[in-house]
Amino acid sequence: MWAAAAVVALAAVVLLARWSRELEPIQDFLLQYPGHSELPANAPVGIPAWLGWQHFLNAFFLVLIIRSGWQVRTTTRPKAYWTRKNTGLLKTKAKPAKISLELWFHLSMDVLWLVNGAVFVVLMFATGAWMRIVPTSWDIFPNALSAGLQYASLSWPVENGWVYYNALQVLAYFAVVFIAAPLAAITGLRMSPAWPKDKAALSKALPIEAARRIHFPVMVFFSGFVIMHVALVLCTGALANLNHMFAARQDAGWLGFGIFAASLVVMVGACLLARPIFLRPIAGTMGKISK
Repeated sequence: MWAAAAVVALAAVVLLARWSRELEPIQDFLLQYPGHSELPANAPVGIPAWLGWQHFLNAFFLVLIIRSGWQVRTTTRPKAYWTRKNTGLLKTKAKPAKISLELWFHLSMDVLWLVNGAVFVVLMFATGAWMRIVPTSWDIFPNALSAGLQYASLSWPVENGWVYYNALQVLAYFAVVFIAAPLAAITGLRMSPAWPKDKAALSKALPIEAARRIHFPVMVFFSGFVIMHVALVLCTGALANLNHMFAARQDAGWLGFGIFAASLVVMVGACLLARPIFLRPIAGTMGKISK
């Protein structure tokens, strides 16, 4: 029943959008706001190779973070526990906390994802690529409305991802990089053993209950974003889009698709190997494994 209701609702949205596009005021609006904002004159053109590697690593770590986060949320009786070695640079006065192997894996992927994200942000601002995903004009909002109407009517905005993203893409990427990612990092840190327990002011400013209420919806947001992102990439010129994202090329060849397919194999393989039998030896090099 829910699936049928969703199909009916989507059909109604499409029909309403197509009907509205026949109205003269809407047509004038679409002419004035085609769905994308003009970039600054010094904005870079094209997708550099480093962005392709960053894209793959970000997706790789994010998939494992979502998988391990779901495991942490649903596992009631962990098969193994991990305790950090309290030596060297990581030595602390407080006794290291004993956590589940699933949580150790989740936190490890978090750290790698954040390191990769920091490299991405540095390169983005160093090369000027930030102008592609940070709104630089207020007309981004009416253009986003225009792009949304075009998507809803199934007459989609003209794609030219090699030069610019449409307004909805810009707002979505901005939200992922500068809102959702920091929220995931801060709330995840608040719930982790790394949070300073002796800082009462910090704990009061962000209660752990609030962190939990925020962290899970952020994971749902990331999951929905990934699904929508992949669907639109494949439906709006798959070969050209995949070449942009994975091969740093502006053509419709098959190289980008091949790299994308290989990356999927790597991700699926990593998910299948992310089990206690394979995680124990790795975790054991960083701490003590116990039952």
